[in-house]
Amino acid sequence: MALSQTLTTSFKVEILDGIHNFGVGVTRATTAADTFKIALYTATATLNATTTVYDTTDEITGTGYTAGGNTLTISQVPTSTNTETIAWLNFADSSWSSATFSAAGALIYNSTQGNKAVAVLDFGGTKTTTNQTFTVTFPASASNAALIRIS
Repeated sequence: MALSQTLTTSFKVEILDGIHNFGVGVTRATTAADTFKIALYTATATLNATTTVYDTTDEITGTGYTAGGNTLTISQVPTSTNTETIAWLNFADSSWSSATFSAAGALIYNSTQGNKAVAVLDFGGTKTTTNQTFTVTFPASASNAALIRIS
């Protein structure tokens, strides 16, 4: 049982297959982005590169948390620059208010596409909150820091 921070292997294949839609682009001018969610997990969860879908096994419970987690907002649609060979996208921070629970990691998944797994986050230990706001803070939206980067 372990959490390993990674983009899932299934996600890497699925983006090549055109499964995930992170934003309105040239080829999807009239198609809305898929809905991505973040679910929180205990330290006993087994989430890693082989995770393929959202599962409730070892998902946290507690005040202020609903199974399935929060819907994420894409803060940076897929982008790149002419001088870099990296494409990236990012999410806005996600918070649970008046929360009382403990979480050791998270799974980002695409609820529009059958709850397909995107990425596993490892918090580096169990984080506990008691009647406070619990926030998952995402890195800066930049080619060298964004959560999802392809180089």
